[in-house]
Amino acid sequence: MEEMVIGHSGVPVFAVLLGVSSFEADWGVCADVKDKLLRITVTFNINNSIPPSAEEETQEEQKPDEQEPELTSTPNFVVEVIKDDTKQTLVLDCHYPEDEVGDEGEEESDIFTIREVSFQPTGESDWKDTNYTLNTDSLDWALYDHLMDFLADRGVDNTFADELIELSTALEHQEYIKFLEDLKSFVKCQ
Repeated sequence: MEEMVIGHSGVPVFAVLLGVSSFEADWGVCADVKDKLLRITVTFNINNSIPPSAEEETQEEQKPDEQEPELTSTPNFVVEVIKDDTKQTLVLDCHYPEDEVGDEGEEESDIFTIREVSFQPTGESDWKDTNYTLNTDSLDWALYDHLMDFLADRGVDNTFADELIELSTALEHQEYIKFLEDLKSFVKCQ
């Protein structure tokens, strides 16, 4: 938890400090956590992070006197693990499966999954599409479990994923309200 650099850009991408429960964010937050020789960065985007099924259920199942259910943002997120002594970054593309979110059934079940794993050159902002990317659907289950344990040992676990949902939901709601206010002032006739 060495440093947090905040920069402004036009794209709504956030990075989260592992182990920090709250911080003020502006567009383009960049946060790094040092773990001995590793630097771990988690980024996510709130655009289109409300699952469509939640919106459909709200419209179809709501009775007139019922309060609308709270919409929850479940963004895809990317974990970048950088070793100081290499020129490669381990990139794990993670997401929340729709059937797992909010499921209180099994306590040991992971609420997020790794979708893809690749190595990318360290220090380059644009990843190369030509670098081999492994879809975890074809990955040996034991290796997949080791990757999940690797993340959990570094703080990217169910607790982190729950906090990311809370943060993302708060940011999404904040941006939605701002969007509505901007839309109102844009279409307002004067």
